[in-house]
Amino acid sequence: MKRREFLSTTLAVAAAGLAPRSAGASNGLVEILIDEPVGTIAPELQGHFTEHIGEVVYNGIWVGENSKIPNVGGIRKALVDHMRQLHAPVIRWPGGCFADSYNWRDGVGPRSQRPVHTNFWDNDPQLCNAPDGPQKYDPNTFGTAEFMRFCQLCGAQPYLAANVRSLTPNDFDAWVEYCNSPAASTTLAQMRAGDGSRDPYNVTYWGIGNESWGCGGNFRPEEYAVEFRRFTSWVPDYGRKLRFIGSGPGADERDPQVSWTRGFMENLVGKSTHLFDRLYGFSMHYYCGGGDSLKFSSDDWYELMRQADVMDSLVSQHWTAMGEYDQERKVKLVVDEWGAWHQTTSLGPGYLFSSVPSLRDALVTALTLDIFNRHAEKLAMCNVAQLVNNINTLFLTREDRFVATPVFHAFDMYKSHQGGRSLRMVCDAPAISLGAGKALWGLAGSASLQGKTLVVTVVNPHISEPREADMSLRGGEAKSAQVTILTAPDIHASNGFDHADEVVPKTESAGISGSRFNWIFKPASVTKLEIDLA
Repeated sequence: MKRREFLSTTLAVAAAGLAPRSAGASNGLVEILIDEPVGTIAPELQGHFTEHIGEVVYNGIWVGENSKIPNVGGIRKALVDHMRQLHAPVIRWPGGCFADSYNWRDGVGPRSQRPVHTNFWDNDPQLCNAPDGPQKYDPNTFGTAEFMRFCQLCGAQPYLAANVRSLTPNDFDAWVEYCNSPAASTTLAQMRAGDGSRDPYNVTYWGIGNESWGCGGNFRPEEYAVEFRRFTSWVPDYGRKLRFIGSGPGADERDPQVSWTRGFMENLVGKSTHLFDRLYGFSMHYYCGGGDSLKFSSDDWYELMRQADVMDSLVSQHWTAMGEYDQERKVKLVVDEWGAWHQTTSLGPGYLFSSVPSLRDALVTALTLDIFNRHAEKLAMCNVAQLVNNINTLFLTREDRFVATPVFHAFDMYKSHQGGRSLRMVCDAPAISLGAGKALWGLAGSASLQGKTLVVTVVNPHISEPREADMSLRGGEAKSAQVTILTAPDIHASNGFDHADEVVPKTESAGISGSRFNWIFKPASVTKLEIDLA
């Protein structure tokens, strides 16, 4: 039963066997059904994405070994420390659109001998005033070995995007060999050793192109299906199960591109389904946003929440379309680009598509992570775009300055869900009217269970009104709890280089017990309850 059906009538709540709200007691209901698991929340649903775009890699991640900025082998130390705090599970690289213009061989071998090439994004008007540095002409200083060390330092798995538009399956096979062949076994293994790693990287996740319907080659779905078969046929695996991820649709609420999903699936398998054994995941991209990230009206606030909530229906639509062909459900959905994309903020000439996230973006991040949790059985991986100095970014850097944004704090709160068993959860609260027949739910969230620890996260999107809710744990009782709340007095609040702590979460004990209790969710807030069950 869909969440909106619960919001529409208390009869639906009663029909599901749940206690209706007590008239006058509160204005909301949150029910967690502990005995109704949805699926395991893979840690990879909280994955990340980096691309050679603007100042994501150079200045963001890579500062150089001789930099005065604290670094670990050239990689910004503050970034590594924060990624380890997040328990970052996986990082996607090198793109994005950059991936399908990238030759991995340019980024290996002695750094002083690596070629300098025009960056894919050089023709963007925003870079016209940028100096002729790595944002326009990539020196390939940060290549495969450097990215692998970054992942190792962060404790994350690498997810590499192969170039389908301008390289060949043979080039892809060679990249797999460079990364995964046993020590000293091949010439490429010896090259890897020269780059600092005698042992193989054991890369599991491989994206076969990126946005192949657009910047990745302008393919039709039937054409891309042919390329996917070519690139994934007889790839050396070196005793490791490789997980290939197909380039799926871009999506928005007007055109979710389900036709691409159906066209690819149909042309991939034809009359046989054995090729689904090669397709581990099928990607989807979705961005919401527009306008200024810091200057917005209350209507803009609610409209962005509504746009972000579209992710819920997009996941369901593409999952349904995939199931028309993959009836055994071998293939999972991968949302490897998502986030709020606003107008660029003036951070400097080398920054591209960068904006300063506010409290609003933290709520967008939280409600999206809740959507992923509720669809845990459908999803294998999700990668927020992007990690640093870009869209929906977790971090901002400028020279030696570093700040964690409200988006980072949302991820830090939600890491408690990683590896948990997603539970069915029902939220019922007065909807927010947006006019023109549109409405936004009053409360939404997700719940997960690990052992005797129940984690409940809830977003209250209302700018000024708290939501008091009767909370019910069906199948369990609370013994003790603590609560973490992310909010701010001003909905436009953000963290910047000179005000790094305007939007930070606060944690304290929560005096709740039993199977039913009352809770007040603050306006414009993300709340996490970590409950020890009796």
